[in-house]
Amino acid sequence: MRNLARVLKDINELIMFKHSVFALPFIFIAMIVSSKVVNGSIWFGFELLFLGLISAVSARNFAMGFNRYADKDIDQQNPRTSNRPSVDGRIGDNNMKLFILINAVVFVVSAYFINALAFYLCFPILIILGGYSIFKRFSSYAHLVLGVSLGLAPIAGAVAVSQSIPMWSILLALGVMYWVAGFDLLYSLQDMEYDKSKGLFSIPSKFGKDSTFFISTLFHAQTILFWLLFVVEADLGFFAYVGVVISAVFLWSEHVIVHKDFSKIDRAFFTLNGYLGVVFFIFILLDRF
Repeated sequence: MRNLARVLKDINELIMFKHSVFALPFIFIAMIVSSKVVNGSIWFGFELLFLGLISAVSARNFAMGFNRYADKDIDQQNPRTSNRPSVDGRIGDNNMKLFILINAVVFVVSAYFINALAFYLCFPILIILGGYSIFKRFSSYAHLVLGVSLGLAPIAGAVAVSQSIPMWSILLALGVMYWVAGFDLLYSLQDMEYDKSKGLFSIPSKFGKDSTFFISTLFHAQTILFWLLFVVEADLGFFAYVGVVISAVFLWSEHVIVHKDFSKIDRAFFTLNGYLGVVFFIFILLDRF
């Protein structure tokens, strides 16, 4: 029993399960908006709730597992990441491969039971989810690939309920893409000097701190723009607009915190962004009620 608890603790540390809060609210935003259109109600049923959770968690586990496995050689030399379970021997390479494979299979099977379009799309989605780890080895724009990976969440939510990709889900996804890319830029500032020394690609290592702040601000401005367009295209109401405004305040606060105290990047990255997704979801939920 103690060994099982230790293994689960190591896996949780490997994939940082609590960070699922970034994508999950946007999957369910898309699902309730779609359900209101298709079913006349925000409730899409327990079956889709279960399958949506399984798909989201397995997709994220696959992405994180693949990232940790692919980045092992980089993480070994970085003091910030050298104590990860994938690096210090707590989770071996064979177990990593098994973990990645199991989650890929679970994702494909759950997509199959959702609907045909979800099943057809699950294979290119897996390629995109794994692409970030490879892309950042030769391009500074990998931050956007990470953004695309999480931006797929609302599109997947719409597909699950409506078996289609409405325009509003694309606008919501573009907002998520720039949101994630923007805060990943700030988070990557921690590794700016290390990336430079190892010849790794990132916007901070290529353009420097000041340019990174500017690009991140630009990305987050586009986030708010696309979320406003989403609200308009989906014909949402007052509470949805309030949710967008509050999201803008969260993003502004994030930039203020990082500019004032570089050591508080973790607080800005995890705490504020985690709250942002949940708060935005609550306001969309209130609007659809």
